Amino acid sequence: MRTKSLLIPALLVMAVALSACGPSSVSYNGAPPARTLNVNGVGEVSLTPDIAYIYIGVHTEAATAAEAVQDNNNQTTTVIQALKDAGIAPKDIRTSNFSIWPMDRYDPQTGTPTGEKTYSVDNTVYVTVRDLAELGGILDEVIAAGANTINSIQFDVADKTEALKQAREAAVKNAREQAEELAGYAGVGLGAIQNISFYDSLPSPLLDAYGKGGGGVAAGAAVPIQPGEMTLQVTVSITYEIK
Repeated sequence: MRTKSLLIPALLVMAVALSACGPSSVSYNGAPPARTLNVNGVGEVSLTPDIAYIYIGVHTEAATAAEAVQDNNNQTTTVIQALKDAGIAPKDIRTSNFSIWPMDRYDPQTGTPTGEKTYSVDNTVYVTVRDLAELGGILDEVIAAGANTINSIQFDVADKTEALKQAREAAVKNAREQAEELAGYAGVGLGAIQNISFYDSLPSPLLDAYGKGGGGVAAGAAVPIQPGEMTLQVTVSITYEIK
């Protein structure tokens, strides 16, 4: 019995000794975290718009829905023909809204409902104008033809491919310059790029609610339109290894 009791403590001592001789990093997982520097760069390119999108419509009111619709149909047909005569291709004229709704009539003296109704009809087309030099004249023509709702002239650039490339290049260059500057201040060197992402911002200026009204625009008195400039912006986020 004495020999057996001495054997167990001896085994325990041996196990402790073996564990002490093992590598100290057995509980450590993976490589030490990389040291990185993250910067955001911005690139901008100014563009002159070469295309416009505009909502042109006809609003009519009558004592009956049928009469209001008939008046609107006649007037809208004339407006669409005026657009085509001005050089707008059929593919660039798209109906965006057609609606009919009743409106209660009120006594102008008392403000109380008369029990009668007026029916209102709206027909709106979404038009793409590809020659901005003609836009003012086109507005004159459609107003003379009966258009009485014109809204949300939106200017754009048809092909932004090359401008986007330039803006992205400028954004990456800007990010690199910032990274080099910061690394110099910190006394470290830049290593390989670890991650890169970007975001394109494509704003378009708006000229809201050109106006309502209709008919009677003098020939040659083209509506003055100023498309101005667009700013296309690209933001990149780049993570560099530092060493």
